[in-house]
Amino acid sequence: MFSRFDPYQIVFSLLVFIPAIAIHEFCHAKFADMAGDMTPRAQGRVTLNPLAHLDPIGTIMIVISSMAGFGIGWGRPVMVNPSKMKNPRWDHFISVIMGPVSNLGLALVCAILIKSGLADREALSGLGETGMSFGRAAFASGSAFFSLYVLMSFIMNLSLFFFNLIPLGPLDGHWLVGAFLPPQARNSWYRFCHGPGMIIFLILVLIPAGNFNVIDWYLGTTVGTTMRLMLGI
Repeated sequence: MFSRFDPYQIVFSLLVFIPAIAIHEFCHAKFADMAGDMTPRAQGRVTLNPLAHLDPIGTIMIVISSMAGFGIGWGRPVMVNPSKMKNPRWDHFISVIMGPVSNLGLALVCAILIKSGLADREALSGLGETGMSFGRAAFASGSAFFSLYVLMSFIMNLSLFFFNLIPLGPLDGHWLVGAFLPPQARNSWYRFCHGPGMIIFLILVLIPAGNFNVIDWYLGTTVGTTMRLMLGI
């Protein structure tokens, strides 16, 4: 259905991905800053400027994965120091979870636009009949761009929400799990996630799309189910 290399699709994916990841990382930084940790502010991360948050590898991943359809990537992690927060354990938990929550909030806004009829959810189904990529179709007209942008932002933000909840380093999920563990187990868990867990994560990400991919299955199931619930279909 999609060509191997479609510059329209890659550009469109980046236009959807960049604001989603900038808001995600900004929320991490802002809530850490509000809790008393000045580390993100000192590193220039308490900003919505996407250039402060883009990770080279994560951005390259969105480009590569976009060639096969719809991509996923990640931003540059926000460095924080929980010991400087007012309530280190739970303030850190909040600063971590607010990244994914921001993506869920953006997805909810998109769902409202779709359900209100301001964005045409039938725009996607028409692509299957024409064989045209969503990127090329989006640049065909202003109305098509808006509808497809909202639809793709809906999917992208839900994907980022569930993707970041995976409990393996370097994703947000491993920090969230650690918050519920006693100190000794927490430290062991973090060491695992930053060592073997990182390798496991990379292996799961890099499994060819033609084989069974656990992350593809997980995202397909969670994102698809949540989309249907949000849209009432």
